[in-house]
Amino acid sequence: MPSPATAERLSAPERATEARRVVLSSYLGSTLEYYDFLLYGTAASLVFGPVFFSGLPPAAGTIASLGTFAAGYLARPIGGVLFGHFGDRAGRKAMLVLAMTVMGVASVLIGLVPPASVIGPWGAIILVALRVLQGIAIGGEWGGAALMALEHADPRRRGYMAAFTNAGAPTGAVLGTLVMTLFALLPEDEFMLWGWRIPFLLSAVMLAIGLFVRAKVSESPIFRAAAEQTGNEPGGPPIVEVLRRPKVVLVAAFACLAGFALQTAFTTFGITYAVEAGTPRPDALFGFAIGQFFAIFFILGYARLSDRFGRRPVMLFGLAAMIVLVYPILGLLATGNFTAVAAAFTLYTFCHGAMYGPMAAYISEQFGTRTRYTGASLGYQLATLLGGGFTPVILATLAASTGNSIVPVGGFIIVLGALSAVVLLTTRETKDNDLTAV
Repeated sequence: MPSPATAERLSAPERATEARRVVLSSYLGSTLEYYDFLLYGTAASLVFGPVFFSGLPPAAGTIASLGTFAAGYLARPIGGVLFGHFGDRAGRKAMLVLAMTVMGVASVLIGLVPPASVIGPWGAIILVALRVLQGIAIGGEWGGAALMALEHADPRRRGYMAAFTNAGAPTGAVLGTLVMTLFALLPEDEFMLWGWRIPFLLSAVMLAIGLFVRAKVSESPIFRAAAEQTGNEPGGPPIVEVLRRPKVVLVAAFACLAGFALQTAFTTFGITYAVEAGTPRPDALFGFAIGQFFAIFFILGYARLSDRFGRRPVMLFGLAAMIVLVYPILGLLATGNFTAVAAAFTLYTFCHGAMYGPMAAYISEQFGTRTRYTGASLGYQLATLLGGGFTPVILATLAASTGNSIVPVGGFIIVLGALSAVVLLTTRETKDNDLTAV
């Protein structure tokens, strides 16, 4: 808990009010970040192939487009280390404001990139550069937002409170998908010409709202207490301290990578697969949005259970459910029926929520205060890179090489799920760890 000097700054009711304000800030900030980041995934699966890779065959164009999606995942660990360093040195709040700004600006610029028909391959090059900036921004956003919520929370509810950061991901996905669905109702040529750009340009409005809310929150009390306890001595770089115990980062990353594989599989490949199986594009997007709406409640509900029963049991349940249900889910996506597709995306979030809900607390609780931003960010972003960065490309390649068979696609997800389960079983429970340790 904070030092006495820090605790005196706010009364108990004021601390509770501030905790709620911080959780709202983390939730809204994460919503904006994931609106932008996952909107790119939807656009990559539906638009970027014909717009920026028009010289390639359709299947090759889709694979190349999803390859640009992977660039954001490659950049996420860089953002985690960069923002984590300054977040562990100067504080969480300033880094969150900067991360949000970078993400918002990069997303608006994506909406302005000319197509290949105007500037040739430069369109794809600019797209990749902006995607890298998105990856750096979200690499810095997640750790700071999760830690702000976690370090302001009552210890008995910190899994639940930290999960609001992760709940921002499906909220942002719902908003992005609904906006993209709205413009997908345009005639095909108008949607491809300018309609897909509007959702990216709307990031400017969300950025203004997010910065207004985030500017009003206070710094983490646990971070302030740690700074006072150590007399603000900088010590060694946080990344050096973290990498002295690389096993902690690697175990956290591999325990969580299957959750990200499942997430990216259904936010990119899953939508494309449903459309190619005969589901109209607006129906596939709306079905995905329905699943993401339920994901908000699954994430928060599972996180609440993790505060009672522990992070590991809940996450292991999600992995087991994923292994059992992956083929039925893929089968529903292949029906071309809207109801079945919506059910498939909802079943996916039922499995994924159990992994993703406790994850913010599970990863963050494994590091001390002076390296928590860097360590948690690196573990989380490494998991996204290993589990999510290349999954859409791998799945699209497997499907294209086997005539859209779901057997290798489901098999790939099952293997990653089994790997994460084995690693998770080797770790200790973290819900009772002392966060005030420096």
